[in-house]
Amino acid sequence: MKKIVLLFCISILFLACKEEKKISYTKVSLNEIHSDSINIRAIVLDSNQLWFAGSNGKYGAIELSTNKKFRGRVSKDSLHPEFRSIAKTSKAVFILSVANPALLYKISNDKKEVKLVYQEENEKVFYDSMQFLDDQFGVAMGDPVANCLNIIITKDGGNSWQKVPCASLPKVEEGEAAFAASNSNVLLRNNKIIIVSGGKKSRCFVSEDKGITWNVYDTPIVQGKEMTGIFTADFYDENIGFIAGGDYEKQEDNSKNKAITKDGGKTWKLVGQNTGFGYASCVQFVPNSKGEALVCVGGTGLHYSNDSGKTWLKLLDDKDLYTLRFKNDSVAYAAGKNRVVKLILKN
Repeated sequence: MKKIVLLFCISILFLACKEEKKISYTKVSLNEIHSDSINIRAIVLDSNQLWFAGSNGKYGAIELSTNKKFRGRVSKDSLHPEFRSIAKTSKAVFILSVANPALLYKISNDKKEVKLVYQEENEKVFYDSMQFLDDQFGVAMGDPVANCLNIIITKDGGNSWQKVPCASLPKVEEGEAAFAASNSNVLLRNNKIIIVSGGKKSRCFVSEDKGITWNVYDTPIVQGKEMTGIFTADFYDENIGFIAGGDYEKQEDNSKNKAITKDGGKTWKLVGQNTGFGYASCVQFVPNSKGEALVCVGGTGLHYSNDSGKTWLKLLDDKDLYTLRFKNDSVAYAAGKNRVVKLILKN
């Protein structure tokens, strides 16, 4: 009986140690899968397809198993809009342009139908990011056109969009806006909407009830100038989140440019001070890492951390990747200046 108990305890100990063991990546391979004269800051993955949207009205899709490509282009009144936001449901893909007029298109999964589902004209309009929670509920956010962030919501799968009135939103501070760096300013986790701002004030806006009520929380990220603040955010779950950015005009500066939360965005703690990357364009949690592993791309290359952002290892010098998303815990896809690439993280 004692032997059985001993063996059981050893087995539990072994399984616990195995479960807690960290995977530490030390290198990454890069393979270009698409090239074109296009700047891409918005990508989204489904089971076997990567969709992208970018400059000069261009968008497209790549079948990941065959590398078969589809390319499309939007033109409206001789205008070729610049797309920096993309999101998808199981039925369609949505792309949203920056600047005036804001144009939001719905593209059918078979790529045959492209429909304008929302348009907004205002000299201040500039949308930064968009995401769907499920097949019905989606959110897009942008710079203020009045005294609040510009937020629109859909509850019918993207067929119609309604603006959240400023009376229902926290007021922005002077010089507070957002950056359309990598389509990572808005995040949806269950009923929670999380939005980050940047500029002269850099904060975290949180709604626990799908946009009915809001709270706003300060962050310690560098701020105070037009090109400072949070440029990118990711949440591993409802509680663990990471923000990054910095000073776009001082891209090597790696102080006060990264912070972590463990309470859903209410409080933030600076990490990785004076180490790792400088200006950050996109940060993403590695799947299945318990919220401890992250990858960041930006003005100083591609960096990896496996200790919640305390220390970082540079894996690539490439400064022309603007956005990335993970397919699994070792494969990610990134895009930027004139290309889309596949990244494989290795021990």
